Amino acid sequence: MILITGATGHFGTHTIDTLLKSGVAPSQIAALVRTPEKAAGLAEKGIVIRQGDYDDYASLTAAMQGVDKVLLISGADIQNRLKQHENVINAAKEAGIKHIVYTSFSRKNETENNPLGPVATSHIETDKLIRESGIPYTLMHNGLYFDVLPMFLGEQVLETGIFMPTGDGKTAFATRTDMAEAAAKILTTDGHENKTYRTVGSQNYTMSDIAGIISNITGKSISHVNPPAEVYKETLATAGVPGEFVWMLSAFSEGMRVGEFESSLSDLEQLLGRKPTSAQAFLESVYQR
Repeated sequence: MILITGATGHFGTHTIDTLLKSGVAPSQIAALVRTPEKAAGLAEKGIVIRQGDYDDYASLTAAMQGVDKVLLISGADIQNRLKQHENVINAAKEAGIKHIVYTSFSRKNETENNPLGPVATSHIETDKLIRESGIPYTLMHNGLYFDVLPMFLGEQVLETGIFMPTGDGKTAFATRTDMAEAAAKILTTDGHENKTYRTVGSQNYTMSDIAGIISNITGKSISHVNPPAEVYKETLATAGVPGEFVWMLSAFSEGMRVGEFESSLSDLEQLLGRKPTSAQAFLESVYQR
């Protein structure tokens, strides 16, 4: 049986859908959820619902009974995430899990100077815990989702253009659905134990590239304005953006600026058995009217 954590989120849902399409019986898929009532749609498909919480170790060990493989989808609570992940890893070890797959992140800088700060640290330390656990593992070093681009660009991008301090930094974006499909492939095929995959797009894009693609799609002239980092933060704060989001947007912008998410290597195409979704295709799905 395969246990999917964070099963009602976007990544978990896409992974489960791919597992079902690939022929895995619903009875062989377990969904870890905090609130079973919110997983009614999964239950209707025949998915086994296991109640559990990353903060509740006992619930995790109970949820893993009869499970062979676990997909650990990284938690959203940045401050407490490392401890939560440690709970999942220790519970998996206690339950005798035979394979754990983790959605980590693609990076070049593994020092304390990584521009993503605690976001990076929690992933890097989780990778270490998994490697040291003795459980056969697969680490997915996922690139930035294309799916977050609309949030980064803002609702008025077609009127105001792209305003981000990313310079000429390049990013190997990929879609969340492609990464989730890759996770399902790892969980259902052989030969992935104790490997780290760079699950990123096969092409790198600057924000100027993204602006050009959106321009071609919409017929509007979209430019990329590259403000100083402090001006960017002040502009977001003045617009009423909450402080935690100002930090997050600024940190990811800096990561993009310094090339933290640029990659010359990608395992995603090999895992999928096809080309990953292109920027053109994704942006058309968002901006083409």
